[in-house]
Amino acid sequence: MTSSAEPALDALATRNASDLPRATRRGAHAWRQFARHGGAVAGALLLAVIVIVALCAGWWYPGDPLRIVATPEIWPFEQWQYPLGTDALGRDIAAMLAHGARATLAIGLVASVAATVIGVSIGAMAAWWGGWIDEVLMRFTELFQIVPNVVFVLTVVAILGPRIENTIIAVALVSWPAIARLTRAECLSFKSREFVQACRTVGLSPWRIALREVLPNALPPVLVMGTLVVAGAILYESVVSFLGLGDPNIASWGRQIGEGRTLIRSSWYLCAEPGIAIMLAVLALNLVGDGLNDALNPALRKKR
Repeated sequence: MTSSAEPALDALATRNASDLPRATRRGAHAWRQFARHGGAVAGALLLAVIVIVALCAGWWYPGDPLRIVATPEIWPFEQWQYPLGTDALGRDIAAMLAHGARATLAIGLVASVAATVIGVSIGAMAAWWGGWIDEVLMRFTELFQIVPNVVFVLTVVAILGPRIENTIIAVALVSWPAIARLTRAECLSFKSREFVQACRTVGLSPWRIALREVLPNALPPVLVMGTLVVAGAILYESVVSFLGLGDPNIASWGRQIGEGRTLIRSSWYLCAEPGIAIMLAVLALNLVGDGLNDALNPALRKKR
């Protein structure tokens, strides 16, 4: 080993030796920063309530939530058996909201995970390998940004059919380009750092450097965007269901709004209740995203 490589070896050894305690300190600091963000804590609590409702929907309201259980258009709080009333067909709105939370969160989470995996993979490869690979991958990414997102989602669902799996595919396809671009930008910022040069000097393989050194440092902003992708997925699913392209066999908040819009003058609660549910879910996810951004963004940490 040449003497010119000794400083790089020392830097890498020092960094590896302090990785665990440093990661622990950063995690504790990030948690404290998140806890100081009042809106983020409120959003996390609200999101926890929605998740609990989704998980307990089958226990609280067993059976098919789309079955007719009473006379149509019972207003909220008129009968204790149906605290949120019934819709135009006589179905329990509370049961549909609870089961709709399960379907809505499932679509949002699965679509977000799929979009994150695709986006991180393409963005990291484009940044790390560069050259013609970067050019091809970025042009491929731009192909998915030509068509407006809502039009893209509706087109994909209309072609593939009104099933929950197809909605997840459509939402994932419109969500990954932004994650890919963010991942590429973050990886490029770390690619020329000193610790990466030290890894190259000691002979670590490019794959190991990319996967174990660069990518973990580039992920925090991507995780923040992932929460926003879930919120966007909820809105996309609501639009699809509102227009009648959602899965007809599952309860959905967007579908409830779509079915109640014809009676909005006489029974406005049919649209208001699922609309409020969508608003609270998206608000909670955005608040959590803001809190994660404050906690994980190094620039914001330095300012504070």
